[in-house]
Amino acid sequence: MSTQLVTTKHLLKKESVGKTLIKNIKKHPVLYIMALPVFLYFVIFHFFPMYGLIISFQRYIPAKGLFGSPWVGLKYFTDFFKDMFFWRLIRNTFTLSFLDLVFGFPVPIIFALLLNELTSSKFKKITQTITYMPHFISLVVVCGLIFTFTRSTGPIAQIVASWTGTDITNLLGQSQNFRTIFVSTNIWQGFGWGSIIYFAALSGIDPSLYEAAVIDGAKRMKQVIYITLPGIAPTIIILLILRLGQIMSVGFEKIILLYSPATYETADVISSYVYRKGLLELNFSFGTAVGLFNSVINFALILMANTVSRRVNQTSLW
Repeated sequence: MSTQLVTTKHLLKKESVGKTLIKNIKKHPVLYIMALPVFLYFVIFHFFPMYGLIISFQRYIPAKGLFGSPWVGLKYFTDFFKDMFFWRLIRNTFTLSFLDLVFGFPVPIIFALLLNELTSSKFKKITQTITYMPHFISLVVVCGLIFTFTRSTGPIAQIVASWTGTDITNLLGQSQNFRTIFVSTNIWQGFGWGSIIYFAALSGIDPSLYEAAVIDGAKRMKQVIYITLPGIAPTIIILLILRLGQIMSVGFEKIILLYSPATYETADVISSYVYRKGLLELNFSFGTAVGLFNSVINFALILMANTVSRRVNQTSLW
């Protein structure tokens, strides 16, 4: 009897959710039509292709397909764990992502706070437009600029040589320089665009709080510390959780455009390794297994970050 009651309540709950959804669609049809392309994008390009993860447990043969290829279990996972480059890949991926987090994450916040203090709206808009521009430059063009400026005849290489008193060399051809170049150019390319969400959060702070603070004699710095930062703290925490969930993900596009065998020691990451193994060497099963391992690690990290955030300050993704 109790089982039947639970089942009945569950069905009623599902029906109520369905009815609520239908009512919302009828009430706001335009909003749902606008959201439909985004929904279809994630279904077609993110959820539907997940069936391909099966090949990480198979010796995939394209001619035989997913259901005809022989099963090998965890063979490719164990091969990756025993790979001579395993720890180098883990180290490089974590180091690049961690440096990008430590030095890159605060920059959009600081930039938004500084720009928010400007009184000239015209100068503010010009500054925003200029800082947004690098985000829209093609990554191939950006990497071409990096090559041009860091080679031995480039201005950055000459400036570094004059400051350090060393010979002029190709900076990007030396493994010890790759992380600095990669992280600094990421910051330059993304801090303006990344500040948009913080500007939106700043606009949601009640102006009466600043008026009350001025009456109480609070200066600019105290207003930032006690009003502005707490006002945008939930946004910062949510974005930090999302960033922590990607700490083992470094996009392969920029890496493969910049690195070379001479810089593999500090530049080769999991995603670039998957690209070489899976596409260049046509070892699809091994590449899929490595990518799945990386995704599982990222999923575990975002769960941990969300749990810690929810327990510490009651702000979380779910």
